[in-house]
Amino acid sequence: MLVKIVLLFLVAMAVLAMFGRLRFPGQKRLVDAKCRRCGRYRIGKGPCDCEKDPRR
Repeated sequence: MLVKIVLLFLVAMAVLAMFGRLRFPGQKRLVDAKCRRCGRYRIGKGPCDCEKDPRR
């Protein structure tokens, strides 16, 4: 009985993983979070380090 429960759980997790690969939630937001100039991820709403004033 315990083996059946574990097996059903693993099958359910595999099905969820397949659906998760089809469409990763928030993927468009991750692409927009990158700096257009250097390609690094920006954290927060401020400018990237490559866009800041070099005199600072």
